[in-house]
Amino acid sequence: MTTSLVAKVKSRMFIVAHRRARTMLDGEYGSVFRGRSLDFDDLRAYTAGDEVRDIDWKASARYGSPLVKRYAAVRRQTVLLVADTGRNMAAVSRGGDAKKDVAVMALGVLGYLAHRHGDHIALVSGDAESSSSLPPRGGEAHLEVLLRRVDGAVAPDGGRSDLTAQLAHVAKTVAQRTLLVVVADEAALDDEDEALIRRLAAQHEILWLTVRDAELAGPDAPRRSYDVADGGVLLSLLADAGDVLAEYRRLVEERNARREALLTRLGIVEGHVDSVDGVLPAIFRLLERHRRGR
Repeated sequence: MTTSLVAKVKSRMFIVAHRRARTMLDGEYGSVFRGRSLDFDDLRAYTAGDEVRDIDWKASARYGSPLVKRYAAVRRQTVLLVADTGRNMAAVSRGGDAKKDVAVMALGVLGYLAHRHGDHIALVSGDAESSSSLPPRGGEAHLEVLLRRVDGAVAPDGGRSDLTAQLAHVAKTVAQRTLLVVVADEAALDDEDEALIRRLAAQHEILWLTVRDAELAGPDAPRRSYDVADGGVLLSLLADAGDVLAEYRRLVEERNARREALLTRLGIVEGHVDSVDGVLPAIFRLLERHRRGR
């Protein structure tokens, strides 16, 4: 019997993660939508990372330790997950997991947080040849369908990766304001991408999570590998040469610096994740930095 992908996400969140970490993650997610209408829900114990302004001082004095007010959204929001399912995501991440597995766990955690907060989840995914979407809905069953869509679409012989195609699909088809979360690998973005992302940022709240590529040169690189983008063999032993290694690292740094500078100019916070085990802390850092505005 196939294990539910949502069950795997919940296992990581509720068994692997400490309860305090889950509470903090919930709190960071709840602060993402600026200007959302909130009603008081209940009180809970203060944890590191909570806003001081949310402390109920009178209740804290009676209780004997700090309590913070917890609020519930009056209306549902839509979280739109954007995922590259081209063959680049079949490659290995820096931490050794398939990039697809890292992406599915990240999408699952974000989707499950949205579900816990009563928000709806939508998906846009695809490759260079086509993009498809799942409409916004709530519930674990819908999240399972969404995760299965991403998990089943990625293959080494699949379509070429082209994140621009998925972002253009969002720009053409999504009219409402959403929390738009992009999960992709170390994409190379150019001026055309900047114009497209600027247009999206004017309509949506955007978070960007980058799954880091495997190290393909130097002592930690595999001795033999191949490029899923074109099937070519990568002779990593050759990259041990000082000049080849230096040039490879320069090109990677330039590509990543261009992407980071572009997103920074547009006020978009980018997070990074290396492995499935790193997903929870990476998402917490991403949400925290977004809340703090940097």
